[in-house]
Amino acid sequence: MDFTNLHIIKASGDRALFSTERVKNSLRRAGANDKVINEILLKLEEELYEGITTKEIYNRAFKLLKSESSVLASKYKLKKAIYELGPTGFPFERFIAAILKYSGYEVEVGKVLPGLCVKHEIDVIAQKGEETLYMECKFHGEQGRNCDVKIPMYVDSRFRDLRNYNQTQEKHKYQFTQGWVVTNTRFTADALAYGKCCNMNLLSW
Repeated sequence: MDFTNLHIIKASGDRALFSTERVKNSLRRAGANDKVINEILLKLEEELYEGITTKEIYNRAFKLLKSESSVLASKYKLKKAIYELGPTGFPFERFIAAILKYSGYEVEVGKVLPGLCVKHEIDVIAQKGEETLYMECKFHGEQGRNCDVKIPMYVDSRFRDLRNYNQTQEKHKYQFTQGWVVTNTRFTADALAYGKCCNMNLLSW
């Protein structure tokens, strides 16, 4: 089969051309070396067909990787494991908080603070040295749902409202230095452009 013309079905339902490089990169991020990657691709390409879903490709690649190394397969399965943190976003918030705590931050989850205009419930507050991070976590329980530009714009406005409150007489103890949006999916191009423009950290899969 000519895989340069093979169409697959993405999680969003859109059709796209099969990309060997995408599969290679996902396996490489899991820690597989070139020898293992090439062996998996040879076996995987025998099983591909027109209209196969990205989920099915993932499942087959995971099965092949598991036969090579259970440790690497666990890393490869991380993305799916994060989806299974649902259905609510709260476990995802705790997961992000645990990563930051492991990285040396002092963290708080679900804190409610006043802004100049309204109160805000903050998913994660992380402090280390002179850094105080305001973090909004956006969890999606299914693939194909990306964060568009409205999300960083909304979070940026909340971040500014919190900082504006600290210009008044009644300051709270958190002097936020940066706003973050964290998601288990991806950001659109406009969302990334807005985040870069307003110096907001966007952390995605």
